Amino acid sequence: MEKVLLKAEKRTITGKKVKTIRLMGKVPAVIYGGKLKSLPISLGKRETTNILNKVSGSTILTIDIEGEEHAALVREIQQDYIKGELLHVDFLAVSLKEKLRTNVSVSLVGVAPVLEEYSALIVSGLDQIEVECFPQDLPEVIEVDVSILEELGAAIYLKDIPAIENVEFLSDPEDLIAVASSIKEEVEEVIEEEELLEEVEEGAEPEVIEHGKKEDEEGASEEA
Repeated sequence: MEKVLLKAEKRTITGKKVKTIRLMGKVPAVIYGGKLKSLPISLGKRETTNILNKVSGSTILTIDIEGEEHAALVREIQQDYIKGELLHVDFLAVSLKEKLRTNVSVSLVGVAPVLEEYSALIVSGLDQIEVECFPQDLPEVIEVDVSILEELGAAIYLKDIPAIENVEFLSDPEDLIAVASSIKEEVEEVIEEEELLEEVEEGAEPEVIEHGKKEDEEGASEEA
């Protein structure tokens, strides 16, 4: 497992004052979990952005906090989607000696023969699988080969996926991963849904809009 390192510093600035940290080109964050109490930290914005854009939610990161290293997973990312900037990151510290439960993303790979033989498309089902394993055995992504889908209606379920060494699947074995479906059927289903939506909208009661403005409305939640 390749080591992915992020250097961080402890921070004492919290709450709305973290704006000053961002002005310094850093990202406020917090790391917690296991024996580690919630610890406010800050990281370099450019380095953190570049690394988080390349890893998945199940990638084990090494957070170096002033020389002390902690294995961690990204738990939550707050981002300004207009400016494309990181605002805050939550890291979950994990022990390499204890198993953990988390979700791993599913990636469909390969070419399904049904696409060439019929007017078909591959409809994905489960996009994440819950697993249990040691952090060092955690796969960044679970690849599912769709080349076995040769006929319309053919499907792949979680129970069909080959076992991964040292990794236990916790999701329902009957969960659908992918199915070969007729394009015509998909179009008809979409039309039916749109017609149903129109019927609901026609019979819907008008929304009551309150005029005026509440005083002392709470603003954005105070950051950690």
